[in-house]
Amino acid sequence: MAELDWHAERSDFHGLAHLDRSPSDDGIDQVAVRTYRQGRVRAQMLAYGVDALILSDPVNIRYATGTRNMQVFSMRNTPSRYLLMTQDRSILFEFTGCEHLARGFETVDEVRQARTASFVAAGPQIAEREEEWGLEMAALIRELTGERNATVGVERLNAGSKFALHEAGLTVVDAQQPVEMARAIKSPEEMKCVIASLRATEKGVALLREAIRPGLTEAELWSVLHQSIIAQNGDYVETRLLNAGARTNPWFQEASASTINANDLIALDTDVVGCHGYYADFSRTFHAGPDKPSAAQKELYRVAFEQVHHNMDILHPGMTFRDYADRAWNIPEKFYKNRYYLSAHGVGMTGEYPYLYHRRDFPDAGYDGVLEPGMTLCVESFIGADGGREGVKLEQQVLVTETGIELLSLFPFEDNLLN
Repeated sequence: MAELDWHAERSDFHGLAHLDRSPSDDGIDQVAVRTYRQGRVRAQMLAYGVDALILSDPVNIRYATGTRNMQVFSMRNTPSRYLLMTQDRSILFEFTGCEHLARGFETVDEVRQARTASFVAAGPQIAEREEEWGLEMAALIRELTGERNATVGVERLNAGSKFALHEAGLTVVDAQQPVEMARAIKSPEEMKCVIASLRATEKGVALLREAIRPGLTEAELWSVLHQSIIAQNGDYVETRLLNAGARTNPWFQEASASTINANDLIALDTDVVGCHGYYADFSRTFHAGPDKPSAAQKELYRVAFEQVHHNMDILHPGMTFRDYADRAWNIPEKFYKNRYYLSAHGVGMTGEYPYLYHRRDFPDAGYDGVLEPGMTLCVESFIGADGGREGVKLEQQVLVTETGIELLSLFPFEDNLLN
């Protein structure tokens, strides 16, 4: 059976010619990236009065040190790998047998074997293991800080481990705020990592787009992006957000064995933890062919396109989150119920602070703050009528600069859906 490319005339790919370049370390000073990030964390520890941090989220460990090991495994097995950091010392407690992975990093002063305080590791002795872990960490924190009642920021630990630190006499606080505030501002060298991840992901989406055929399942098509990301030394895709036809509306239906039919819309959100551990997060919607898109499909696409570009155009440094919500694009009532839950959000190694909410959602969900140069944001749109058959997901990734914004995600939009 002939393999027909329904999409040869569909869009201008001239802007993606550079995507064949390998997303290597060339031109990126990784030592400068790591030391900048660790310095950001320590500055925020000072700002929030935190003497020590125990980081167990593998993304935050990577941010603070540059070290990587079994990231997804570590997210659900805590604390099996964790970082203790003060103003003067950085001690990585690495998973058993993996201590060699962190040696040689200028951001890690010492590597020790982790004591895994989880039920699967300790079984019925979990309470004793947690108590031992808490006493050990408390003694080390007092030694490093010289503070008897040191304030320690923790995250993503099982409850018993947190209680053990408290019972050992430490003041336990949440690490999220100082770490998120540290991650929010990127250095120019860090931005090279962001861009490398985006270019690699765009290459994967181009391959996915070329592979679209009626008769494929959503999962088969989604796998094209996964293969490309891994082949380019990216990490993983964090979600399964690719759907076709009626499964595009409402949003947040995971890729499945459902078959792509002729002339379906196909919507995706990349959510790629890619090269150098940085998030490449943009959304596109395609048409499966072989016929031209319908008037209804074009309307959805044009409305989503308008929302994204209006909201990009109003962004500028110094803008408050409240002002953004007030000036953001007004979603037509017929599309409001199925709106995307955010108008925009921060992005770095994953989705991060800040969340920017829609005007009508701000009183209940929103909080204020200020957009600053060095923040990277994703501007979101999902347009699908309540009860409508299909929807369109679009999203762009941008950098807030001293004078406005810089577009980071360069994958083209679909001419046949816009015109």
